[in-house]
Amino acid sequence: MVLQQAPQRAVVWGFGDTSKLTTLRMDDKIYTTISGAESVNEQDESIWSITLDPVYDEGPFDIHVSQPLANGTLVTITIHDILFGDVWICSGQSNMQLTVSLIHNATEEIVNAGKYPKIRVFTADQEVSAMPLEELRGIRLNWSVASPNSIGGPNWNYMSAVCWLYGRMIHVALGERPIGLIASSVGGTPIELWMPPKALQDCGIPPDDSVIVKSWNFSSTETASNHSTLFNAMIYPFMRTVIYGAIWYQGKTVDSFFCVSLSISILVSNEGEANRDYNTHKYACSFSKMIQYWRESWNERTNNITDIQFPFGFVQLSTFANNSEYIGSYPEIRWHQTFDIGYVPNNVVPKVFMAVTLDLRDDPNGDHPRYKHDVGYRLSRSGLAIAYNQQVEYQGPIVQTIVYFIGSQTINITYTAVSNIDLRNPNGFEICCQGSKCANDSLWIPITISSRVELTITLSIPISCIGQQLYGIRYLWRETPCPFKQAAIYSFTDPNLPSPPYLKLFLTDRREVENNIFTYKR
Repeated sequence: MVLQQAPQRAVVWGFGDTSKLTTLRMDDKIYTTISGAESVNEQDESIWSITLDPVYDEGPFDIHVSQPLANGTLVTITIHDILFGDVWICSGQSNMQLTVSLIHNATEEIVNAGKYPKIRVFTADQEVSAMPLEELRGIRLNWSVASPNSIGGPNWNYMSAVCWLYGRMIHVALGERPIGLIASSVGGTPIELWMPPKALQDCGIPPDDSVIVKSWNFSSTETASNHSTLFNAMIYPFMRTVIYGAIWYQGKTVDSFFCVSLSISILVSNEGEANRDYNTHKYACSFSKMIQYWRESWNERTNNITDIQFPFGFVQLSTFANNSEYIGSYPEIRWHQTFDIGYVPNNVVPKVFMAVTLDLRDDPNGDHPRYKHDVGYRLSRSGLAIAYNQQVEYQGPIVQTIVYFIGSQTINITYTAVSNIDLRNPNGFEICCQGSKCANDSLWIPITISSRVELTITLSIPISCIGQQLYGIRYLWRETPCPFKQAAIYSFTDPNLPSPPYLKLFLTDRREVENNIFTYKR
């Protein structure tokens, strides 16, 4: 296993008899504590917890924990081969659960897994609980050294491809620092099942709704779960463990729902991921509040050791349909994943980073694209920049300003975050000049890029909108907006970093209208 390295202090904890002297020995250091006075499980055991001094040496170490029985016999449990490094939680639904065995180039990835013995992996079993649990109810893969066996486990069982690839890539970039990866995900689940009750309350979401989740792997299995039940069973048990950060991949599902009320179950029929039409409009709140309360709970339950703003990375929704015509609700969720800003990091939630993946179309796999090496690369670049403060390029071009004049035949968009842009095709932008009617997606019309000068592109306004007030402009506003890696705009210096989807609805204040100019600045 891996425990969190210095300057943070790792917490080691477990179960034993109540009110007993508990002794922990690691190398030449000895720690003691008294186990709790109240039992917390059916075996009448209580919890003991010891906070280690900061450990700078990566190890390996053995930890010995002893506790006396009633007859005076000393019982000792030993955990061998412990490394100290960074611990990451990997959670979400089916695209996080999708295993290394199912991705492109899986054979090579699995064969090479043994080259990374300082990466240790763990996968929780899929369980729910009405109340927060101190201990996992099941484990699919206990702490294991990275190897072909531990990384190339059964399909959809272990090991999470995104979790592994992210961890492997930051491990290499950090000079082979030990990395502990904890995978805890369930396919077909909406974010509400992963949210603590306080987060639900803040977003006005009833805590007692029951969600019937249909299996995402094309079986007929259905499971009813209440909100917060996955948080209780698959996240809360880890919150005594000091972690460095978390990564998340969740958000989609198909359009099959019953009505929502406090007493009615919601059917989430999932061939993808589960907020596609369930509380979609609340996703910005749900996501931000989930992050906030995960952070607060982890900080509190580790005695303020886990950073209350620990780095939190996510994968922006990838593709769904195998064509580029359908709009659906993916664009809205992608936007809400950035807390309605369009990019991260931003000022809404600190230390959040993402991987843009809407250009990784994988026919016929739809919403489970197998190009997870690209996902891992993009997410690891963001993680290195935001979580580790490394000076690496991690974003595609980000919109800085948009300028157009009423009556003009063009719109100018200037980008930032990159030194130059790679323009792969002129398509992907749309505008609407029909005012409030623009809520109807059919009224948005394509607008093409006519030229580029350094970081500024010029788009030609169609005749039907020339002279009219522009309501808005959007970019890649489709569930599957382009062929594989053929979005319009990428970084020139790192061609695997696309510009994220974008939406701007223009304000029509009097000064702008009088001056016949509309300008947006980031």
